[in-house]
Amino acid sequence: MKYNISVSEFLDQSKAGSIEYADFILSYLEDLKNVNKQLRLMQCISKEEARPNPFLFGLPVTVKDNICTSDMQSSAGSKILSGYVPPFDATTVSRMREAGAFIAGKTNQDEFGFGTFSTNSAYGIPKNPHDTARSCGGSSGGAAAVVAAMPYPQIALAESTGGSISCPAAFCNVVGLTPTYGLVSRYGLIDYANSLDKIGLIAKQVSDIALGLSIIAGNDHHDSTSLPVERSRYSLQPDIKGIKIAVPKEYFEHIDKEVEKNVWDAIKKMESNGATYQETSLPSTKYALASYYIIATTEASTNLSKLCGMRYGLHGTLEGNFNEYFTQVRTEGFGEEAKRRIILGTFARMSGYREQYYMKAMRVRTLITQDFKRVFAKHDVIAAPTMPVVPPKFTEIEKLTPLQNYQMDVLTVPPNLSGIPMISVPCGHFAGLHLMADHLQESKLLNVAAGYEAVK
Repeated sequence: MKYNISVSEFLDQSKAGSIEYADFILSYLEDLKNVNKQLRLMQCISKEEARPNPFLFGLPVTVKDNICTSDMQSSAGSKILSGYVPPFDATTVSRMREAGAFIAGKTNQDEFGFGTFSTNSAYGIPKNPHDTARSCGGSSGGAAAVVAAMPYPQIALAESTGGSISCPAAFCNVVGLTPTYGLVSRYGLIDYANSLDKIGLIAKQVSDIALGLSIIAGNDHHDSTSLPVERSRYSLQPDIKGIKIAVPKEYFEHIDKEVEKNVWDAIKKMESNGATYQETSLPSTKYALASYYIIATTEASTNLSKLCGMRYGLHGTLEGNFNEYFTQVRTEGFGEEAKRRIILGTFARMSGYREQYYMKAMRVRTLITQDFKRVFAKHDVIAAPTMPVVPPKFTEIEKLTPLQNYQMDVLTVPPNLSGIPMISVPCGHFAGLHLMADHLQESKLLNVAAGYEAVK
């Protein structure tokens, strides 16, 4: 196809005036609609007129359904928010618009981010464009799949709480960055778990991720958790010579053999190009999953309490007392997994249990962070598999228990708990090389990822 070019090529050609933008965007939107009919990747597609604004020249950017956009339904994959069109843009969306991006639509996801396979959406299950019998990962499944499926230059805004960017990036053979907690504003994000949520990016190449991060990162006075970091340009200098890589043994336990081989091949490839690696240990890893699900469900229970059919989205007939009305709306509006996590979180934060569960989980979280800090004192990055398996088929997912579903996040949960940046780079079919760095070391992380991308 004539528009199957990289983002940088699109920008260069647009600047030179060699792209007829009206033809480009009409072709893109038509193909997006056709792809969506087959794969269910989008919750909605923009109907606004697109214009080639300066800098990004109207580059298509898709937005995960739990990030607010002022002109499209923003429902976080849930029926309970059906019909909700925010009166404002999230900071990340407004910064993309200001930079000249065209917001092409909202990508499908697990309801409120509750899932690993995007099978918990109220708007259809997105399919993997490389094999429609398989999952595209979650919860940002639509975001990764649309980047993989569309042969056009584009970037996807996504979000991660426990691995929701890295997982679908690995399953769809694309690149996904989860930044340091607080580097990118969460203003306008429909919360899952406040202390864990991070807005990030999915794209075809590391250079596209660096461009996107340059636009959306930086302090925002609307977000009290936003770090006092100035907006800056992330300029790539791909080089892995002299880079010290830590390889934690715990991250290679119970891993699919094909995934393990691909990741080790990637590590050896970096070694042959000047990097060094050392096997290490992150002993607190075994406690991460339990800690994460207590913290995440507790915070989700609190956040979702505002969704009761009074102000946002789904409404019912005002009958009975408030308990009866709220029960009616929530029974209809929330899916099974959302109900499960609300119940778990409500139990964990009940009087008498908060100290026993939530506060203990927070102390474990500190130990996990200290483990990472100890490793980063001697190494530049950590390398591991992104996911323990290749994307499972939907017939296999149906047989998994909720606990088995939760265990799929065992490799992405620890860095998410610690708020460190991480990036998944394809290293084989359906396999991702997961690179992690210390807090606010995005430049180093992107350079290492780009260095591997150049030599793989």
